Amino acid sequence: MLGLKLLTDPRWANIAESNLEEILTDHAWCEQKAATNAITLIANNSEHMDLVQELTAIAIEEMQHFQMVVDIIEKRGYTLGRERKDDYVGRLVKFSRRDGSRNSAFIDRLLFAAMIEARSCERFRVLSQNIKDQELAKFYHELMVSEAGHYTVFLNFARKYTIDIDVDKRWKEWLEFEGELIQSFGNKEAIHG
Repeated sequence: MLGLKLLTDPRWANIAESNLEEILTDHAWCEQKAATNAITLIANNSEHMDLVQELTAIAIEEMQHFQMVVDIIEKRGYTLGRERKDDYVGRLVKFSRRDGSRNSAFIDRLLFAAMIEARSCERFRVLSQNIKDQELAKFYHELMVSEAGHYTVFLNFARKYTIDIDVDKRWKEWLEFEGELIQSFGNKEAIHG
């Protein structure tokens, strides 16, 4: 469904589960960044009221996810660590097109968001199916469903608002790039790590 070129090795869940405090902290900040990205898209494209409405709902939902993760951290006696640099997302940012038309940058920002949501969805699936902690397995299954919905929202808006970009062609380029990129990740306690 997601079109990802390389699926996460299920053994990554063992790495994640070996340090739940770290994976939960990283996850919390991923949710905050997802909310911020939705707000940035709204601020830069407020002329599209359907986008404003839909991304406002996503931003709120992402912050609710942030709160849910923080609650799990607190319940387990962990500490919410500082925000982490996400090398995976940084590399996706570098792949994003920012030259050219305003529309081109807008469409690529939507595809950037879709890509992150797709990979997050896939990683949540791996966690839900492979970690021994049943409470977290259930939690990650529920988040997987949500992230899949977000992925389609961003991709559909890219298709709707393109002026001069072949979105399906560009999305295939994103998938190819990400398929190569993700080979360097999957070996640490981070959602995209």
